[in-house]
Amino acid sequence: MRQDKVDAVRPAGYTDDVVSESPRTFTQSPEGTAEHSFGDLMQLDSPRHGDNEATPPEIPKAKLEEFEGNREGVSVTSPAGQPVEYFVQQALAAHPSIRAARQRVAAELDRIPQVTALPDPQFNNTFWPFHDYATQTAAGRIANQMSLQQGVPFPDKLRAKGAIVSREAQMAQAEVERIERQITESVRLAYYEIWYASRAIQIIEETRDLVDDLTKVAEARYRAGGTQQDVLRAQLETDRLDDQLVQLQRQKEVSQADLASLLQQPTSLLAEATYELGIADAPMQLDALIAQAEQCNPSLRGLAAEIARDREKQRLACLQRFPDFMVGLNWGIVSDGHDVISPVANGNDNLSITFGTTLPIWREKINAGVREAGRRTGSTMQRLEAERDEIYGRLRRLLVQADSFVEQTNIYEERLIPRTEDTLKLAIADYRGERTDFFALIETYRELLMFEIQLARINASLAGTIAQIDRTVGCPY
Repeated sequence: MRQDKVDAVRPAGYTDDVVSESPRTFTQSPEGTAEHSFGDLMQLDSPRHGDNEATPPEIPKAKLEEFEGNREGVSVTSPAGQPVEYFVQQALAAHPSIRAARQRVAAELDRIPQVTALPDPQFNNTFWPFHDYATQTAAGRIANQMSLQQGVPFPDKLRAKGAIVSREAQMAQAEVERIERQITESVRLAYYEIWYASRAIQIIEETRDLVDDLTKVAEARYRAGGTQQDVLRAQLETDRLDDQLVQLQRQKEVSQADLASLLQQPTSLLAEATYELGIADAPMQLDALIAQAEQCNPSLRGLAAEIARDREKQRLACLQRFPDFMVGLNWGIVSDGHDVISPVANGNDNLSITFGTTLPIWREKINAGVREAGRRTGSTMQRLEAERDEIYGRLRRLLVQADSFVEQTNIYEERLIPRTEDTLKLAIADYRGERTDFFALIETYRELLMFEIQLARINASLAGTIAQIDRTVGCPY
């Protein structure tokens, strides 16, 4: 990990509307690209033989130089290969888990106008089916009486309920982002496994051509009086490579099936990776990543919204100490056609206005609600601290792992592979000059093949670690 100086980053608070940019990255310099070609190892003059000896065939230079294509900086994209961002976009657009989470956000937003509206008014109609049993007044009997009542909560109660639902919508949105980050990581990991299997298959196939040519050399040496053991060892090496190809092809098809399921595509879809892995982005320093995670991580943002929701619930619980109100309008229809007792009665209908209030006298119940809301707030705050500690620990572990992979990459590219190539060059020269046996040549070749495949494995693992860091930080791409 480079220790470049970075600007001090102040840990951000949980403002609901702030989403920071993704972490800055540094670019690995291409200076460490190997200069040697595996094909160059074989460009030595063949040993001179007597007139009665068969001359071993020369190994074609074009075939040998194919093996080194992976370290010469040549970008070769498979016709069906696509960059990882292509598959990520497809998964984010089609995955049902993401669509379901977005529907939950929309459902929470639809709750806001419901909880902030006044309660439904009440309409009552009282009538007397028998005239003689209706209420008697001096102006006549009241045959029908109607009332309309409307409840009015104490001010700020409706606003508190709306704020609670708004925070729950933010929690649902944080869940959408968490699922998106999870799906993104899964797609990237599957893609990198496809890339590794494809790269290893390419290395082995190129190496298999070289082994075939070495087999021809051993066969020519055998016809010239050499040992048959060299031919058998070369044929055995070809069989071993074929076995590795079968295992890698199976591993690739499994990863392709995993990627197809994430893309909601048939498992018969055989996605291909590009030749270039694209791991130029490596994580920044720990402090900067922690500051980014404070602002971007969906889990932290969701818990921060949950704390704000619990505080609004606590405020609503405190507002229960204040009464709610009710206003009403009553209308009584007076039947003044007969049975009028007072000669001066005007027979006008009765009209009245009522006003009522609740009596919040059960203080123990109200106080218990306040204590409950406070304890729930405290519980959520502790969960936030626990989640923060877990994220910080995960980032530290992933950064150590990424540092290790970067250092291993440098060791393989700058030391192990070049030195093994030099050793193999000497082994080939000694074998041509009959100063060593075929076993030593094959052992050196196996080491180089192992280092090449291991380097591909390290690159894929580094890319997967960066994908895990991106998910842990949580910033959008």
